[in-house]
Amino acid sequence: MTRVDLNLLPALDALLSERSVTGAARRLKLSVSAMSRTLTRLRAVTGDRLLLQAGRTLVLTPYAEQLSQRISALTREVEVVLSRTKHQFDIATLEQRFTLRVGEGFIDLLGAALMDRIRSLAPGVQLRFAPKPDWNAQPLREGVIDLEIGIVKTSAPEVRTRLLFRDRYVGVCRIGHPILSARSISVEQWAAYDHVMTSRTGEAENSIDTTMEPPNMRRKILMVVPSYTNAMQLVRHSDLLAVVPHSCLGNSFVPDYATANGLQCFELPVPIPAFNISAIWHPRLDHDPAHCWFRAEVLDLCLEAYPRNLPQASPQRHR
Repeated sequence: MTRVDLNLLPALDALLSERSVTGAARRLKLSVSAMSRTLTRLRAVTGDRLLLQAGRTLVLTPYAEQLSQRISALTREVEVVLSRTKHQFDIATLEQRFTLRVGEGFIDLLGAALMDRIRSLAPGVQLRFAPKPDWNAQPLREGVIDLEIGIVKTSAPEVRTRLLFRDRYVGVCRIGHPILSARSISVEQWAAYDHVMTSRTGEAENSIDTTMEPPNMRRKILMVVPSYTNAMQLVRHSDLLAVVPHSCLGNSFVPDYATANGLQCFELPVPIPAFNISAIWHPRLDHDPAHCWFRAEVLDLCLEAYPRNLPQASPQRHR
């Protein structure tokens, strides 16, 4: 569009509306001579005379008559598109679907609370929880996913992150499991029982096993499942042991989740570092008011659910 000068649109709109070079100049706060030169340019661009002398007045050519029926709306639309306006939206009337990629534990323990919170403020909003088979950032880049919640494992340099809460791993077993009879569980006691391991990728190896030394003290993994909630249900009905994030045991919305599911937790006999649970999104959504509001609601929800784990003060670029 190198030959198109959008500055001519307001001038054309004024000339066709006023049907006067003097009136159009007054409307756009230009000199009459400047507006006359602009009319000459418009005639050259359109290939039409646009305004013709008819006695003491100017009249529109047939082509100008056609333009006059659409030029005002077109000018307003171009100004809206190309101007830096504040996008206003009403939360109460917002109708939008937000797609989240989260683990099953978040859905089970916070999904209902999040929906209740959003519905009370924006009844027209729909939440869609998408599967989380991996940590690929491409769905965020493509707009398939609006917000991801979990550990930041993507190598995409442009994504934004915000710490929601700190988490740590604990052991779980069924209530009444023999391992609970020990005052302090040793590595030998822990490794003596069969285990179910959670692996989103299906690989039967993780940082917990590599932490244990010597190699002959590694857990005996009988089952590998894709989610922590799967592992918790298997442990509930067997003598298997599992390792899950502490956040999976409950929160302020469901404080007795583990007990209600027949589970009891214990401290692991091996030191496992704590980790961050973050909100992850693409920078193209940084300043969208609806997405800013939604991310703030997710953050407030996590603060209420896990009040002891305070997040950082500002969004971070992923490094």
